[in-house]
Amino acid sequence: MKSFTFISHIKSAQPAVKNWLASVMVIIFSSLAVNSLAIAKNRPNLVITTNDVENMRAAITQEGQFKETFIATKASIDQQIAQAIVVPLPKDGGGGYTHERHKKNYKLMVNAGIVYQLTKDERYAKYVRDMLFAYAELYPTLPLHPKRKMGKQNPGKLFWQSLNEAVWLVYTSQAYDLILPSLTTAEKAKIEQGLFHPIVKFLSVESPETFNKVHNHGTWTTAAVGMTGYVLGEQEWVEQALYGLDKSGKGGFLRQLDELFSPQGYYNEGPYYQRYALMPFVTFAKAIETNQPERKIFEYRNGIVLKAIDTTIQLSYNKLFFPINDAIKDKGIDTIELVHGVAIAYGLTADAGLLDIAQQQAQILLTGDGLKVAQALDNNLTQPYKFNSVAYGDGNDGKQGALVIMRQNVNGDQAVLFKPAAQGLGHGHFDKLTWQFYDKGEEIVSDYGAARFLNVEAKYGGRYLPENKTWAKQTIAHNTVVVDEQSHFNANVKTGNKNHPELVFFESRDNITISSAKIDSAYKDVALTRTMALIKFPNENSDEAEQSLVLDIFDVKSNNKHQYDLPVHYKGHLINTNFSLDTPLTSLSVLGKANGYQHLWLKAQAQPKAGLSQITWLNENGRFYTHTSIMDGDASVIFTQIGANDPLFNLRNENAFINRKTASKNHTFVSVFEPHGEFNPSKEFTVDAVSKIQQLAHQKINNIDVVEISFATELNTTKRYLLAVNLQASAKYNTFTYQNNDFSFNGRFKLFELNTK
Repeated sequence: MKSFTFISHIKSAQPAVKNWLASVMVIIFSSLAVNSLAIAKNRPNLVITTNDVENMRAAITQEGQFKETFIATKASIDQQIAQAIVVPLPKDGGGGYTHERHKKNYKLMVNAGIVYQLTKDERYAKYVRDMLFAYAELYPTLPLHPKRKMGKQNPGKLFWQSLNEAVWLVYTSQAYDLILPSLTTAEKAKIEQGLFHPIVKFLSVESPETFNKVHNHGTWTTAAVGMTGYVLGEQEWVEQALYGLDKSGKGGFLRQLDELFSPQGYYNEGPYYQRYALMPFVTFAKAIETNQPERKIFEYRNGIVLKAIDTTIQLSYNKLFFPINDAIKDKGIDTIELVHGVAIAYGLTADAGLLDIAQQQAQILLTGDGLKVAQALDNNLTQPYKFNSVAYGDGNDGKQGALVIMRQNVNGDQAVLFKPAAQGLGHGHFDKLTWQFYDKGEEIVSDYGAARFLNVEAKYGGRYLPENKTWAKQTIAHNTVVVDEQSHFNANVKTGNKNHPELVFFESRDNITISSAKIDSAYKDVALTRTMALIKFPNENSDEAEQSLVLDIFDVKSNNKHQYDLPVHYKGHLINTNFSLDTPLTSLSVLGKANGYQHLWLKAQAQPKAGLSQITWLNENGRFYTHTSIMDGDASVIFTQIGANDPLFNLRNENAFINRKTASKNHTFVSVFEPHGEFNPSKEFTVDAVSKIQQLAHQKINNIDVVEISFATELNTTKRYLLAVNLQASAKYNTFTYQNNDFSFNGRFKLFELNTK
């Protein structure tokens, strides 16, 4: 109350007095702000606290995973501190020597700082101090990086892009926090004025377009500046990090949390970048919780940070993230970002399911949360983590399409990824309503992901290859309809970001997980609707292997005639088709001239008769897969391989087949995808190498999609099923007549078993 009274007196004072009083108030409030920060607290007090250190010191005297990790880390650091400190003049791009050396240095500093805290041995603190001295002397002299790419990425000084500079600072601020107790006032001043103040200025006020950007680059930058603010007691930096440079809330860390995640915790750029962006989100959130628990950051937006950690795990299969958008395929749940995320989440929730993931990650962090994980694993508290079938709404409101995961256990874990999601900003691909399939630990129906050799400097500097734009982002590179050989949104990112599919529905019950989505803005005069279902058929005979299928109904409508291509990119070796192939034997031609078609070799083509076309391939997992489609006698099938117009062999030589319908206004592609059989080269046997599908038919009855599927059983009988799906929002009680028989069902869908022949 007294403060408000004092301020009211300022308003009525003379101008000179008012200015003096205002200055005093600024000093008072600034002092209070600084005193409320970590500078007045014991060290460390960022991601690791003094209480954590006490517990960790006790833990390294007892047998267990934490002690083992500490011993290994200390041994590694002991080798490093015996060598000369190397802080090279930056000259290399991503993956080059200087790039990797500066990355190695921030990891060394953090680990040495932790060992210092746990051993109280000044040698480790001095090692970090001396390295920071070297950076404090170097950084003020640096121009923009010589390998910068102006106009594409904001350049850094230590690194070719400022993103890496922010990553460096996220780690280095933690290292500084760990050794602060060992430094003199003069040493602190040298490091802070020579290094931290210049780098924070460079990343913030000198780079407003990145700092205020709602993007993973902005997330890393705000986290770096905010964490450094906590360490140095610079409240202004913290506030700018949280709310943007002008502190209006139009930018900053909280805006990132508001805009980049859906209410379920799905990150707009997709799983790969959700994994990458997770690190600054969880580490800065941890620092905020440590220094200003009153902000209740882990409760912000209904616990969005913790939801994001769980969603990141869900967006994986067999330990690898689903490779949509600009994804590198070999990134998985053992990445350091998710290791930190799982540890922090477990430290807050004690969710035993997270221990299952931690066990698979096989990495123990030398942090307070890492200690909790290690001790829980030592005490065998692990419970299985449950992977679910779920539709993750996209966009900050969760209503801008969705990323759909369908899972089931049939002779090995199976998963369908269905992508009626939003564009995903600049890292998004033009592939609305695409899908992928996984089985027995392998990707079967595949997505190319990014065309990039990450941090392999010899391959285009480790950056995205030119073919990422000419192939990987183009629609033909994905498993969705291409109209007139043009990519969705004409491959324009701004247009793509303004439009998104609509998730019609998603449901999972009665051994069926089904979803439908639509979009009418990918092309000006074409409406696309795709319905996909992962079905486990009832198995009344325990001696009979369970049968599963993926049903795909892709409906295309237009007022004008077009060419419609529906590719299936597959992993494996072609075994057979039930139609003849026209295969060139001595030369190959290119399928098209642009929009990704210029990268496809035409390997074979065919025009199956009306009825069913079947294409079977064998995957490395030892299972056969057959794609069965309804053909009208006019559509053709084209077999392709990637590699045309690729003079430097940048692209992988992967295979696909394309179902093509020409000169058509409306067309419905209907197919089922069937895993079956086994090939065992070690024991020299092959079983069920031929598809069991005998009949596939589709009709539209009373706005209900009715699909009949018949397949042979192990008992030489034919099982017949009818799946009925109503896409209308008003679908409640449905009736239809099929082959003179009346059917009815409630809700969106139902699977009927017909008479067995």
